Amino acid sequence: MRIYSATDVGQKRKMNQDYVFASSDPIGNLPNLFVVADGMGGHNAGDYASSHAVSVVVEEIRQDRDFNPVKVIRHAIESANREIIEQAQKDEKLKGMGTTMVVSTIVGQYAYVANVGDSRLYVANRELQQITRDHSLVQEMVRMGEISVEEARNHPDKNIITRALGAERTVDVDFFDLKLEPESVILMCSDGLSNMVEDSRIKEILSRRDEALDERGRTLIGEANRNGGKDNIAIVLIEPFANEVEEC
Repeated sequence: MRIYSATDVGQKRKMNQDYVFASSDPIGNLPNLFVVADGMGGHNAGDYASSHAVSVVVEEIRQDRDFNPVKVIRHAIESANREIIEQAQKDEKLKGMGTTMVVSTIVGQYAYVANVGDSRLYVANRELQQITRDHSLVQEMVRMGEISVEEARNHPDKNIITRALGAERTVDVDFFDLKLEPESVILMCSDGLSNMVEDSRIKEILSRRDEALDERGRTLIGEANRNGGKDNIAIVLIEPFANEVEEC
């Protein structure tokens, strides 16, 4: 397995409210763990929301005795949601904070994925497929047939999300599982990447098999910044079977 993870403040923001965690080593009973979070809130609140939520998720997973990856991840996200709400109630400066989150673990040939908000997980092999579904007002409009995918990209309400950690007492988490192919590349990212780089361009960059994974990761971030870098950028790239392919 090869992994690359990074965040970038972008071209317009003064503070980085995105946070990532990536471990190819076991965390608790999960064989590996990858998380992207995009915080929201004034002053330091968004930065705190994303970093603290990820820390809670990692620690909860480390201590969870369950072996079912979906249950383990669900418990951890629910705990992080409660913690964000409790911290916001204790400190006026953190009031109204929240964060998106996308979490994944790879068990054998399968990826188990959870998301809340509009941070995404894609899988690239022959095509680029978005696995997660954005919890945003604009994506709801797309699903209802009110606007097209093209119209959604530049819609003025694009940043309004309909689910986040810290928004409600209970958090509604979407789960996905998928079988991975030998050449699969997984991309997890905040909307600072997906809003700035077209899917076709993401696919083209990820398909450069002669380039190292970290090189492709830096290219994606650079592309987002060249296109305006209107938000913080967070990415995690994973080649789950890189070593196995080399050994064959």
